[in-house]
Amino acid sequence: MHAWICDHPTGIDALRWQEQPTPQPQAGQVLIEIRAASLNFPDLLIVQNKYQIKPTPPFVPGAEYAGIVRAVGAGVTHLQVGQAVACLSGTGGFATHTLAPAALCLPLPPGFDLVDAAAFMMTYATSYHALLDRGALQAGETVLVLGAAGGVGTAAIQIARQAGATVIAAASSAEKCALCQQVGAHQTINYSVHRPEGSLREAIKAACGGRGPDVIYDPVGGDLAEPALRSIAWRGRYLVIGFAAGPIPSLPLNLPLLKGASVVGVFWGEYAKREPQANAAMLQTLVQWMAQGQIKPVIDRTLPMRELPQALRLMGQRQVKGKLVLLNPD
Repeated sequence: MHAWICDHPTGIDALRWQEQPTPQPQAGQVLIEIRAASLNFPDLLIVQNKYQIKPTPPFVPGAEYAGIVRAVGAGVTHLQVGQAVACLSGTGGFATHTLAPAALCLPLPPGFDLVDAAAFMMTYATSYHALLDRGALQAGETVLVLGAAGGVGTAAIQIARQAGATVIAAASSAEKCALCQQVGAHQTINYSVHRPEGSLREAIKAACGGRGPDVIYDPVGGDLAEPALRSIAWRGRYLVIGFAAGPIPSLPLNLPLLKGASVVGVFWGEYAKREPQANAAMLQTLVQWMAQGQIKPVIDRTLPMRELPQALRLMGQRQVKGKLVLLNPD
């Protein structure tokens, strides 16, 4: 097997493609032949030593992938050799093979596209948990999605539409706004032309007919956070997803007070650990929606697994719309 090894998490240039012995699964593990692995923003942060989870080097990055089970360890009964699975194990995905905890593997229905399978779990589970669980989104409410052309953003648009909400998508270019409309956004805001902050706030309120959004989905942070929060509706819910812009914003706490609003943290990974039964039920719902064509990942492009450094640079430069997926040859 081959894998991208990170000996020192100092950035993309520290990664190296290396041949290694193919391991055998221990109790509770499976060996997966990886067919496709998608990029998520934490994959870039983790090789820069900027993510909250810091694996002990050397490690193989790549949180999310799909492939075929090639061997099972002792005690694994719900997975069989030859079965297609998706997995989100945090590391190990940027390789030709990996060992994964069987409990983290999601069995896929026959014929489920493995590129889609590698690209849906983190973004759709995050968005479902954020909007429907933490945000208590109701049909007829209005959702503002920041960073809407990215992986979690495009997933949030589709989940919000599935819930019967009106979706306003904010992105950084006209091209990205057009993609958001194709995915299902009712209105878009190109926030690169709405500076300074007051202009963005007014653009958001205008898109909501002056009332403001009921739910704000924010995976961006930075200088977008405060004007977005200032626009929120009475009893609104501001969902803190992440900080793709880099800086973690400091928000004036009088703003949620004045609007009777809530600032709600969203950490799907921890939810999956602490509430595994609820998480498993949610994932099954998402698989059903995928199989029925009600949701579908936006795939920006696919690249060979050997081109991981280039893929990470594209993500760092905000050049990825939806998801970028790396492929191993059959």
